[in-house]
Amino acid sequence: MQEFRLSFVVTAIALVVAGWWGYTHGGVPGALQALLITSILAVMEVSLSFDNAVVNASVLKDWSPFWQKLFLTVGMLVAVFGMRLVFPLLIVAVATDLDLISVWHMAIDQPTEYARHLTDKHAEVSAFGGSFLMLVFLNFLFDEEKEMHWLPWIEEKLGEHGSEGLAILLTLLAVFACVNFIPEERKYAVLLAGVVGISIYVAVNYLSGVLEKSNEKAKIGDVVVRGSIGGFLYLEVLDASFSFDGVIGAFAITNEIVIIMLGLAVGAMFVRSMTIFLVHRGTLEQFVYLEHGAHYAIGILAIIMFASVKFHIPEWFTGLSGVAFIVLSLWSSILYKRRAVHQA
Repeated sequence: MQEFRLSFVVTAIALVVAGWWGYTHGGVPGALQALLITSILAVMEVSLSFDNAVVNASVLKDWSPFWQKLFLTVGMLVAVFGMRLVFPLLIVAVATDLDLISVWHMAIDQPTEYARHLTDKHAEVSAFGGSFLMLVFLNFLFDEEKEMHWLPWIEEKLGEHGSEGLAILLTLLAVFACVNFIPEERKYAVLLAGVVGISIYVAVNYLSGVLEKSNEKAKIGDVVVRGSIGGFLYLEVLDASFSFDGVIGAFAITNEIVIIMLGLAVGAMFVRSMTIFLVHRGTLEQFVYLEHGAHYAIGILAIIMFASVKFHIPEWFTGLSGVAFIVLSLWSSILYKRRAVHQA
């Protein structure tokens, strides 16, 4: 379990800081409440992002140890401080025309006001994240080169007739559909957010293709340095699409931004560790449908994000829907292994 060693260290530090923060603001009861909320947020983040870990592992499994470590270190800093702290602050800064320092003071001194500004931009962020995640799901579904099919009666037909162009078209239609639920004065902002999500996916995909072609004639050292830049960016944007859903859900539990950051940081760290664990232990090779289940969970999350532009979707439903697909795909993988052993 060495993959989780750093996660336990980060958890211990985060709980100490959370306890100190709660104690300085409310004595012993405040410290106990801060510890409890931090733990709840960490569990919530893991439940919402387990499918993210599986998809990350499917990308990372072919990377060199250098890039895997880079993803766990630099990628971790981006995930925790960038996506779960700085990114929400930037959203509020844009919404209020304030600088980041002023927004930080608002988050500390006026957490309710900060939460209101952040949730007011939920539609735009959901359109961005939903469009990116929808493309991740559809391009997996339309991949005709897949050798394993969890639901062959669906996946084989879609793989035969689907394409990246069709995936983009369907995602654009989903963005247009959710724009109809938005008041007139915000339609453009939501539409722009969805188009930006699509554009970033296409750009990262194109960059990955260019780097792969250039690496065919590159030296070995160049491959290590350049070969996974596109994939690294892809995983960071994917994590960003997942993370904001957790941030919004966290404000339903507490308005304390420090506690939110600590709890989500612990959860994000365990997601990263689970990713490396899945890679090192060859779990995806042992459970052949696990990657399929994770992508179906991403598809459901994309639909939920689009729907949340108009409707309130409980966080427990979002988390359980993803876990359900993971569990079903895991059980199908176990049955597949049993059949293979019996036939052998």
